[in-house]
Amino acid sequence: MDVKEKIEKAKEIHSLLFKSPKLNLSLKIDDTINNAPFFKTITINFYKEMTKRHKKLPLFGQMTRGVAICPLNGDYESYIKGIESSGHRNVKKANRIGYTFQRINFNDHLDEIWDIRKSTTVRQGKLSDDFINNKPDKITDPESNSLVHGFPYFGVFDENHVLVAYAGCFLAGDVIELSHFYGHAEHQKNGVVPLLITSIAKVAIEEHPTVKFFMYGGLIGASTSLKRFKKKFNFLPHHVKWSLK
Repeated sequence: MDVKEKIEKAKEIHSLLFKSPKLNLSLKIDDTINNAPFFKTITINFYKEMTKRHKKLPLFGQMTRGVAICPLNGDYESYIKGIESSGHRNVKKANRIGYTFQRINFNDHLDEIWDIRKSTTVRQGKLSDDFINNKPDKITDPESNSLVHGFPYFGVFDENHVLVAYAGCFLAGDVIELSHFYGHAEHQKNGVVPLLITSIAKVAIEEHPTVKFFMYGGLIGASTSLKRFKKKFNFLPHHVKWSLK
């Protein structure tokens, strides 16, 4: 990296740390009172993870600066207009080919999920051998009885109703987080991941009235290609103050 590149990188980090729009995000922990205790526990754990000291920037919380957030403060049409045109084309292509989206039960699709994981050894970095070579275990998380907290799974299916992309999302109060997602390598070119992401946003907007923001990790330290992908779907940098209440 030459001097000019180092200067540009320093400017970018400074902007992420100090010039991003500010948000106050509530995880609404009091609303877990009538839900399974699991949801209070994972909400507290999420808060701790977001606010613990950043490994490389210890003056800041782990996920408090340069957080990739997409506001969901309108209807779905307003949301979809906010993403880049290439994202629109991806989604239209997936729909035209015949892919469909729906909420899924993780345990009903273990073999398909494993096939998706095994379809490539590299995504945003090399995947672990354990992740690829071992069939995923069943999850034992309880079902949420609330629209305010949960950990829903979603999937995209091909025309033969085979799962080709899936995501797990943490849901708490103001925010839904894209915790993890994977698309089958043979179907990536057909827009299955863009369809997955935009459809999750649609569910959040139309079915979870407390959710106002869609989160997808951070931008500090992200690769150029990952930052470009996040921007494509309107996940832009924000300075976040987290609250359990």
